[in-house]
Amino acid sequence: MARVGDWIRRFLDKPGSVDLTPYQRVVAEAGRLEDEVARRDELVPASVPPEWVGSAEFCAVVREAARRALGQRPFDVQLVGVLGLLDGTVVQMATGEGKTLVGAMAAAGFALRGARVHAVSVNDYLARRDAEWMGPLYETLGLTAGWIAELSTPEERREAYAKDITYAAVSELGFDVLRDRMRVDAAELVVPPPDVALVDEADSVLVDEARVPLVLAGAADPGVALPEMAALVRRLSKGYHYTIDEEGRSVFLTPKGTDTVEKALGVLLYEHPGIVTQVNLALHAQALLIRDVDYIVRDGRVHLINTSRGRVAMLQRWPDGLQAAVEAKERLPASETGEILDSLTIQSLIRRYPRVCGMTGTAVAVADQLREFYDLRVAVIPPNRPCARADEPDRVYPTAEAKRQALLEEISAQHATGRPILVGTLDIAESEQLDEALRARGLRPVVLNAKNDAEEAAIIARAGERGVITVSTQMAGRGTDIRLGGGVPEQEAEVAALGGLYIIGTGRHESSRLDDQLRGRAGRQGDPGGSVFLVSGEDPLLTAYAPEEALPPAGAGGLVRDPRAAELIAHAQRVAEGVNLEIHRNTWRYTRLIERQRTELLERRDRILRGDAGAEALRAACPERDRELRAAFGDEKVDRAARQIVLFHIDRCWTEHLGFLADLREGIHLRALGRLNPLDEFNREAVPAYRDMLDEIERRSKESFEKADLTRDLDDQGLKRPTATWTYLVQDNPFGSDWDRILKRVAGALKRGRSGRIGGR
Repeated sequence: MARVGDWIRRFLDKPGSVDLTPYQRVVAEAGRLEDEVARRDELVPASVPPEWVGSAEFCAVVREAARRALGQRPFDVQLVGVLGLLDGTVVQMATGEGKTLVGAMAAAGFALRGARVHAVSVNDYLARRDAEWMGPLYETLGLTAGWIAELSTPEERREAYAKDITYAAVSELGFDVLRDRMRVDAAELVVPPPDVALVDEADSVLVDEARVPLVLAGAADPGVALPEMAALVRRLSKGYHYTIDEEGRSVFLTPKGTDTVEKALGVLLYEHPGIVTQVNLALHAQALLIRDVDYIVRDGRVHLINTSRGRVAMLQRWPDGLQAAVEAKERLPASETGEILDSLTIQSLIRRYPRVCGMTGTAVAVADQLREFYDLRVAVIPPNRPCARADEPDRVYPTAEAKRQALLEEISAQHATGRPILVGTLDIAESEQLDEALRARGLRPVVLNAKNDAEEAAIIARAGERGVITVSTQMAGRGTDIRLGGGVPEQEAEVAALGGLYIIGTGRHESSRLDDQLRGRAGRQGDPGGSVFLVSGEDPLLTAYAPEEALPPAGAGGLVRDPRAAELIAHAQRVAEGVNLEIHRNTWRYTRLIERQRTELLERRDRILRGDAGAEALRAACPERDRELRAAFGDEKVDRAARQIVLFHIDRCWTEHLGFLADLREGIHLRALGRLNPLDEFNREAVPAYRDMLDEIERRSKESFEKADLTRDLDDQGLKRPTATWTYLVQDNPFGSDWDRILKRVAGALKRGRSGRIGGR
């Protein structure tokens, strides 16, 4: 019957529908070759035909290579996963099933075909760990591997990119691409042409962070810290001076608030739009951004929190105005600011690669998005051993306080048995409050949150030891196995007898996938384990996405036992997922046009960087000046100057064009009031603006060439590039653009319209 179900799923092309049967046949044949391959001295043939990779012999070879190099014999299901990756799918494998080894064997396969492989990770730690861990495997197969980190020098980066397989955090790959786009000498380029991207934690990289722009900025005038505005808004009261919308994403001055601000500043706000912007930024920072939830303050700096990972986003910042407002709120000096020279979303970065594959523990939930945005299918790989984890239904409480008390009692009761506990909280503030409450009861939890993420791998590795209570924000420690008893055999058996690792979620996330990731930390490789989520009617998920729906009344023991409670929670989660998906789609609709323009311009730039296209264009445009300069300075010097001139104006005009598009998009939603489609209006203005930019590049280049004095440095003749550049990730408008907020309001209206049939299809 299961086979019939699989066939129907494949026929309908549903998530998880990739047929594993051909892979399983190949792996079975590889098993019959295992003994023969084990007797070989040389594993890889001297000449590797492309079709050899993915064959039964290839599977037998990489299995034997892993056994020799790492002391690990890959399971059949791991080899099935390797074949899925080589076919360009996203493979879903449960926690503890050995995805790191699967990715390495697939990377080796691509490299043996002659491809250049970039193993994309979520952070520097995992990139280095996996490259070094899997290094012996690659050496056994005659391949090389390197890794890149934030502090890697340009020489180290070039060396790593020259290897067959390069491990790097997705942000570092993107920053290298951005820096290369500003090079004026082809010899200084760092990143080779893209070929294969093998993405670890594919759901996090390809979906959760798809819209995150990576930014290359150039030094500009220092930003304004707005300390006076921060001091002013601290005196304003919620509900009297300002109001916050029901989703907590927008804040508005009331008439009384406007009067108060105008009196304090001695101006009429409507006459000073710049001051209005400063007041709004300060108010956003004060009212909507919460310390230890949205950001932390460490070492005298503001650090943003990556909400999908529960970690400090070390390279991330808000747009400069808001960043300065938060720094002023916290009474900190303003950090460096500058204009954006170029940017690149993570989605656009990955789409540069002709071949993309990936692996994660939770792909089916985002299969539609993987197909829509990357044309990727999902292959669900069965576990080597059946999952023995016991997942309890949610425990639902009417109030947050009732949930908090129940949480403390549950932790205390489970800890009394010696069972290890991993508590997943929704934010840092909650993790620290829970730590304090548990310590008041005489318990000693280990807190793993964005404030101590440098030690997260060591902490999470010990979470399966007897009697350990680990409190973690979301998926901190992702990528590290939790072994029962810390991997010590006698302790492992003891903890297994207690029921294994127990997962407690302190609330449901906006995405069910994040809940599944937390739950999946228990029950690795058939280990026993358990999980439960505690939810209250006052949780943000319900108040934001089902505000007009009330939980059924609580029964005995303070629990809400009515099945409608579970339906309400699931409904709120579906609404949240739908809204976030629509914002993703909306962002991509705008980004797609910009990417097309960027790609076309970069092709022109590359021709100029690598050849004499710039000199030829200026010779045709300014023949007399060209002859004059060549007679005086020679061809080589004129060609070099022409290249520098054209490249400067390409980069300068593109920076200005990006600024224009950002301003255009920010206000384009207003066209909807006139019954116009904002996206159509954006395209209608962006396309001619791009053509105008190309004309402007030509005009400025000709003007600079006519005036150029080649006896002097061109930097002193209006062609000076930024004295410093730096990279960061920007949380692109954390409250959403006004158009995004309109989408949310529409979704809210639809949600209210469907409220009579919660839980229905």
